[in-house]
Amino acid sequence: MYTSKNIQVGNKVLILRPAYVIGKVGVVCGVESNSRNQTIKRWLIQIESENMMVSLTPDEFQVLGSEFK
Repeated sequence: MYTSKNIQVGNKVLILRPAYVIGKVGVVCGVESNSRNQTIKRWLIQIESENMMVSLTPDEFQVLGSEFK
């Protein structure tokens, strides 16, 4: 696994929190453009197993390695 500092659109990620999506795998779709606090980037993540998108900070998910593609 890689750290979430190397985030790029298209990366597969393991969601660490919040509880309702913990352990699910998602795909990074982009940076949230409507964020008021520009010092904390929020990323839009599409959950693979569900028709759901979440907005998460980098400490709420972990980028998976290329073996998970």
